[in-house]
Formats: sequence, C-alpha cells, structure tokens
Amino acid sequence: MLLRTKLYGTTYEFGSIKELLAKANEEKSGDRGAGIAADSVAERVAARGVLAEVTLGTLRENPAVPYEDDEVTRVIDDAVNEWIFAEIKGWKVGDFREWLLADTTTPAMITRVSGALTGEMVAAVTKLMSNMDLMLAARKIEVSAHCNNTIGLHGRLASRNQPNHPTDSVEGIRAAIYEGLSYGSGDSVIGINPSDDTVGSVARLLEMTYEIIERWEIPTQNCLLAHVTTQMEAMRKGAPVGLVFQSIAGSQKANEAFGVDVAMLDEAYDLAKRYCFTAGPNYMYFETGQGTALSADAHHGADQLVMEARNYGLAKRYDPYQVNTVVGFIGPEYLYDAVQITRAGLEDHFMGKLTGISMGCDACYTNHAVAAQNDIENLAVLLSAAGCNYFMGVPMGDDAMLSYQCTSYHDAPSLRQLLGLRPLPEFEAWMEGLGLMADGVLTERAGDASFFLQR
Repeated sequence: MLLRTKLYGTTYEFGSIKELLAKANEEKSGDRGAGIAADSVAERVAARGVLAEVTLGTLRENPAVPYEDDEVTRVIDDAVNEWIFAEIKGWKVGDFREWLLADTTTPAMITRVSGALTGEMVAAVTKLMSNMDLMLAARKIEVSAHCNNTIGLHGRLASRNQPNHPTDSVEGIRAAIYEGLSYGSGDSVIGINPSDDTVGSVARLLEMTYEIIERWEIPTQNCLLAHVTTQMEAMRKGAPVGLVFQSIAGSQKANEAFGVDVAMLDEAYDLAKRYCFTAGPNYMYFETGQGTALSADAHHGADQLVMEARNYGLAKRYDPYQVNTVVGFIGPEYLYDAVQITRAGLEDHFMGKLTGISMGCDACYTNHAVAAQNDIENLAVLLSAAGCNYFMGVPMGDDAMLSYQCTSYHDAPSLRQLLGLRPLPEFEAWMEGLGLMADGVLTERAGDASFFLQR
C-alpha cells in the first residue's frame, strides 16, 4: 500500500497506516514525546491529505494492535455490524467527514453507521476535522441512557456531584453533597473518588449516599469510583450501588496496568444488572483520557487519539449510562497547554458520541499545565454548545482529594442559563418540588446547603 503525496515540491511517504494516523494528528505533547508526531506542519497537512483518501475498509484491516494480540481489538472488531460495514467499507475518510457534516445527514443515519465503526475509523475522521467541525457533528448525535433518570436528551445538561474529601470524612462529604444539590449538581450521579479503596470504607460511603438519595427521594444514582473489584465485593455484601465504575484504556496491556481485563468487566456488568438498586438498563460508568495508554507504555506505537477512540469501542460493549474523558488530568506531558486540552476535549466528546455512547467531559487541568480556570470555562462552553451530556461539579472547582482544577457546582447552572439548557427532566421536577428551581432557573433558596438540614 503506497501512502505518499507531494506538497510544494517535497515528497512525503508514510510507512504504515499507524504512522499515517499519528502524523495526521493535531499537535500533542504526548505524541511528540513518544517520537511519533509530524515533524512539521507541512508533514501534518500532507498526512491528512493522504489519510483523506484511505478507505474505512483499509482502516479496519489495520488496527493499532493486531486482532490476535489484543482483546480490545477483538471486542471492537467482533461488534462491527457486517451488513452496514459492507455498505461503507469503500468510503474514503474525507468523504466520511463530508457525509457527517452534510445538512442532509440525519442523527438516525449517523447512529446506524456507528454500529459498523472501529476506533481507527472514528479517530481518522476526527483528525480531518476543525474544532467547529467536531462541535457541529457532535451536536447532531443524541445518545441517551437511563439509570434512575434519563441522561443525554436534547436541551439537557447534567452535572456529576463530586464531593471528594482527602480523608473520606462522611460528614465532610455529606456537607459537600448538600451544597452541590442546592445548586442543581448531582443529576448525572453523586460520585465520590475515595481515598481509601477498602471494601468497608467504600460500603460506608455508598450507604451514606444511598440514605441521602432515599431520604430526599432524589431521582439520581450514587457511585464510588474505587477499583471495580472493590465495588463488586461491596455489591456482593449488600452495599447499595447505583452505577459501577472503572477507568479503561485502549489496549489490553494498558488495561492490565489498571488491573482489569474484559472478563473482569463482563463480570462486573453482570453483577451490576443483578445487584444495582437503580432501574437501569444502563448501569456502567467509565472514565478515559488521551495519554492513558502511552503513560503505561502500552500504546503500541499508536498516537493518543487513536488509543482514546478505542476506549469508546470497548465501553460500548457495556451500554454505559455515562462515560467521560478526564481531559486534562493526566498532565502536560500528554496535553501541554489549554490549546491541546481544548482540542482533546472536543475530539473525545465527538468520538464518544460517534461511537454511540453517552458522553461527558471532565473539563480540567493540573496545576503544572499551561492552563487556567478561564481556559476550562471556555472548553465547557464549547462542549455545552456541542451537546455534551454532563460535566463535573466540584466545590469551588478545586478538588481537595485529587488536587486538580475542574468545573464547579456553580458552572452547570451558569452553562444552562447561558445556552438555554436545563437539568435532567426527572431531576428538574425534583428541584421544582423543593422550590430550588422554577421555570429552569435557580430560585433564591438555591445555593444554601443548610436547606437540607431542616428536615
């Protein structure tokens, strides 16, 4: 296969589809550090010109990790709808981009095609899109899911109430939950990253959050973001679990670094369907992020974007209630500054939606990245306009346990007001019943956590 073009008198040739995809990627510090990025803007443009002529069938034939060597590749490839794939395998990547952006291409048409895509196809078309292209295409795609409430409907923006505490103080976490609820944060999930991953500690926090949900009759779900094996054991012992969580990656080797494999995730999914107290049918919550596989030296020479797209193909196996890319959390070694973080957030959101999963974003950064709070707010506005399903809600946007910066309890109400969005419908009705919201707008009672101490 000849992957060659001439640009302004210079010939550019790429030795493989993997190399071509890497060279076509937007500038990312992780790819640069791995030695697989384009050497110049001209080479990047040349790579995109060649990639635009590659067929979707060729991309399927050239996965980032061979089928026989990697269970993530097998999960994704085995799930391809062969009938639909036969219709699109001759499409060139450039034509696929034009089709996605065409006014005549409907959401239903995109949803149908998503069943025939692999991660490499999704990543390839993403590389040919501008930021606005990514927003326009993602906006077309509506992926909803139901656990105790319904996420992903048009015109709705949810928020995860993330009341982390450095010592897992039950009372400290409870107070933070109440503050978030008073601002309308928590319709996606009340989700805690525990500092103590033991079954006893996790079960204690699950019971506390469940008690709050039951006492106040909140149409939401809880989740403890411990290792999936800890959650499985807690479920077996009777702890009340709403969503089952795990971080995942785009290769078998990278998932092994997380201490998981497909068989384990299959078992967790089966347990969730048997033991979760929520109505379902969507019970799983996954987190991802560009650079995950590279940080584990498990990227197999592929670029960050390709490996991230493969995450979503794996997640789709479990029909998740929600997935989010923790876009700036992994650090500037992989996404150096606000420009790269913003691009990655828009890429990941689009790729998740195109794959067919309910997609949100932790618009965030670490304190050693070249970024600031305004940059994260900018990204949140762009993603909200693109139809992002949910964001994080953290007290003051400063996570005291994970030591990173992200969106606050105040941000979801601001984004809703700015763009005419509302909470999830069941949650909005609950807030209106308590007098915290009226006609989609927070009332004077909102923001006062002591409201929840009066009963």
